[in-house]
Amino acid sequence: MQNYQDVLSEILIDADALQKRVGELGKQISADYQDADLLLICILRGGVPFMVDLSRHITIPHMMDFMAVSSYGVGRRESSGSARVTLDLQTDIRNRNVLLVEDIVDSGHTISSVLQMLSTRQPKSLKVCALLDKPERREAHVPIDYLGFTIPNKFVFGYGLDLDEYFRNLPFVGVVDLEKYKPSE
Repeated sequence: MQNYQDVLSEILIDADALQKRVGELGKQISADYQDADLLLICILRGGVPFMVDLSRHITIPHMMDFMAVSSYGVGRRESSGSARVTLDLQTDIRNRNVLLVEDIVDSGHTISSVLQMLSTRQPKSLKVCALLDKPERREAHVPIDYLGFTIPNKFVFGYGLDLDEYFRNLPFVGVVDLEKYKPSE
């Protein structure tokens, strides 16, 4: 894999802006769920850095669980449109206030499928917190209740978002220079 600096065209959202906005989201979620039993569900793997930081800013007691849902393959930049659960929840969500934490809402197919599946498990409430939203790419309606940033239709990586499974650890969201990027085979 190339060094990320070789394929970075620009930093779209820097580390300070990310942390400031995540703090604001945590404060709002804490206020909205003040007297509620809150369960955060992270969509693996991209949502992990966001959920960890968000959880630190949520001041009310809450639990966490994780799901892995596949709709992309290695080297693919677009969703296949069909979501497949590869790791399911360990927690029963019946009568729980569930907040689904996602790194990015792009076409909307994956998160829409997850919302439909989770709603059949009869949660008390089911809402979405997304770090990034690309409305230009939307093909399926997704209600986003808590949003970090609306971004243009650019190929992004960092802060949980991967580039061929690398660079999720970067503290910022960067844009890939498509002229310099060579996908893994």
